[in-house]
Amino acid sequence: MDALLALPPMYYVAMVAKVLVAFVFVLLTVAYATYAERKVIGFMQVRLGPMRTGWYGLLQPIADGLKLFFKEEIIPKQASTFAFLVAPLIALVPAFISFAVIPFGGNIEVFGYTIPLQIASVYDPQVGKVLDLNVGVLYILGMASLGVYGIVLAGWSSNSKYSLLGGLRASAQMISYELAAGLAIITVFLMSGSLSLNQIVADQAGAFGVTGWYLFRNPCTFVAGIIFFICSIAEINRTPFDLPEAETELVSGFCTEYSSMKYAMFFMAEYANMVTVCAVTTTLFLGGWHGPAFLPGWMWFVAKVYFLIFCCMWIRATYPRYRYDQLMRLGWKVFLPITLVLVVLTALWIMAFGTEPWFSFIM
Repeated sequence: MDALLALPPMYYVAMVAKVLVAFVFVLLTVAYATYAERKVIGFMQVRLGPMRTGWYGLLQPIADGLKLFFKEEIIPKQASTFAFLVAPLIALVPAFISFAVIPFGGNIEVFGYTIPLQIASVYDPQVGKVLDLNVGVLYILGMASLGVYGIVLAGWSSNSKYSLLGGLRASAQMISYELAAGLAIITVFLMSGSLSLNQIVADQAGAFGVTGWYLFRNPCTFVAGIIFFICSIAEINRTPFDLPEAETELVSGFCTEYSSMKYAMFFMAEYANMVTVCAVTTTLFLGGWHGPAFLPGWMWFVAKVYFLIFCCMWIRATYPRYRYDQLMRLGWKVFLPITLVLVVLTALWIMAFGTEPWFSFIM
């Protein structure tokens, strides 16, 4: 703490700038992810998607935001008012603050100062290294677990049976898939020997290129990466795991009684969570900001995140919604046992072959 307080003012200015850049990046991505999803799914279903508002419909997210902002806000008479009002914030805020520990680039030089492109980190010139949160992955898991409180509160405080059922479904679903996702991440801990996201990203760089990424490092981490991404989609209630909303069964699930901007905040939370989980998957399994040298690191990071967001949209256009019993069976009887086995196999792999890419033993 003393080392942080003794740093030059430039580092505090840089920290504020990084917060603004990350916030604007997530906010703009959330706004235009809705447009991109309608366009992508429209293309896959041989439709045009939004076309009327602006050139090729590019102003549609702005029109939607203005419409929701000026719509009448309705609070049910029997609702628990305070919990009803605060629930959208509890759902939205963790999605944004989770981004604080994700490294989105390497170090840059600004007026002679070394600035790491990670909000929760600073370069200490006295020791010559970056000081960051050395339990960054645990921080992300903790923030992700907070999001469920907003959804459960929304369902309970609305005093509606549909909303309550949606909230209960959400809590059961998030807990189920969070267990499998956490076990999948343990394979990364075993490979890197660290909980620091900076160290995890650094361990995926080097002479091995793409094969040094944990997704391709060995068969165990490959399967763990796929399972982690699927569990992340389920945890943020994206199709085909959007049972907490389930319009055909629960009207609109946990947010049935919400209107105006509070209704929009739940969907902002969903898309912000999608950006965050894609960024986490990029950091843990796809080498973070590392890529070929002809582009800056932050560009590779953004490209990987946007590719994974496209994959989320592709999945939505392809798969129908699971039944609730299928959803629970997949989480508890398929993913959880597989990830437990993967943790053991990863440890045995490291004991037998070390942490180098598997292809190096074949060459």
